[in-house]
Amino acid sequence: MDRLHGRGDGPSRWWRHGPPWAHRWDDEERGARWPWRSTAALTVFVMAGSTYAAQEQVGERAALDPFARALLVVACVQLLWRKRYPVPVVFGTAAAAMIYFGAGYPYGPIFLAVALACFSAIVSGHRRAAWAAVAMLWAGHVLIAHWLYRWLPPSGDGPQAWGREGVVAAWVVAIVALAELVRVRREQWARERAERAQAARRRADEERLRIARELHDVLAHSISVINVQAGVGLALLDSDPEQARTALTTIKAASKEALGEVRQVLDTLRTPGDAPRAPAPGLDRLPELVEQAASAGLSVEIEGASPSLPPGTDLAAFRIVQEALTNVVRHSGSRHTRVHLDHGGGALRLRIDDDGPATGADAGGSGNGLAGMRERAAALGGTIEAGPRDDGGFRVLAVLPLKVKAKEDDR
Repeated sequence: MDRLHGRGDGPSRWWRHGPPWAHRWDDEERGARWPWRSTAALTVFVMAGSTYAAQEQVGERAALDPFARALLVVACVQLLWRKRYPVPVVFGTAAAAMIYFGAGYPYGPIFLAVALACFSAIVSGHRRAAWAAVAMLWAGHVLIAHWLYRWLPPSGDGPQAWGREGVVAAWVVAIVALAELVRVRREQWARERAERAQAARRRADEERLRIARELHDVLAHSISVINVQAGVGLALLDSDPEQARTALTTIKAASKEALGEVRQVLDTLRTPGDAPRAPAPGLDRLPELVEQAASAGLSVEIEGASPSLPPGTDLAAFRIVQEALTNVVRHSGSRHTRVHLDHGGGALRLRIDDDGPATGADAGGSGNGLAGMRERAAALGGTIEAGPRDDGGFRVLAVLPLKVKAKEDDR
């Protein structure tokens, strides 16, 4: 069950499905939380780093004044909304940084606010807006550093070296490239999680179908026997009480058998990991089927022997024979059936024949018997053919592979 819910992968596979912080990031983007901790930490770092940068650039750049500090706070506080409104935030931080540098304040970690806003915008899918914002900031820096510096503070400032523009451009490219890498990886993680959820739903649907098929096969056979014997008991209740008693005894035994098999099927719904209380039925229980069919007035002749089968194939073969005999009891006027078993060429062949004719009466079935048999055979890579014979009667022919290929685990 842990595998169904995606647990148990181990820390070595986090790169495949995403680390825990990636899921927390998704929660924040959906509005579950505000990124106030990271924003507060970045604000403190930017303020302290800018103060240190101002001390290192005394005489080169303008001193930090209240307006400069207000710009730093505005650039950082906007990051609180970077998950909800990434486009306005990335342009807002870029504009605050441009005004900051245009006013001649010291170069410093205000770039980090722009970088984080750009990163959030790209990761959330707003790539063009992020590129446009950082391109605007870089173009503005070029204009300020090489042309507008004549009219902007600090006084006496000269043009910046073009090598510094290369450093700024490299910084911008690195931020954008890292953000794009994270965006692509997060999309892959999201697809992986969606595929795993879909696989889990598919496995759950297959398990529900398996349980429904088991219940149908168990109940259809037993209730058919009970129905026949109840009719016999009612018909002979007055004229032959002893035979009616025998019919009631058969009903009691068939109902007890049905309850036991239903309980076994429902045991699979208990806590995963518990051992089954009883082994699944297989072809070794064919004598029991013959006995139950005989109690319903149907004689069954077994021809051939079954080889050792895998549990899944053994169960499917048993249920196919059981359903075929149930259909004979319900729908055929024949009171004699032949079950032929043959194995060779890597396959088990089951042939169930009755001489008919069909009764044409409503037997009260659900109409899912043949469909269930085909599903069982198909699940093992086998086939089912069912239909009238040329010489009259009805035939069910099942071919099941003796070696079932294990299904590849869902990725």
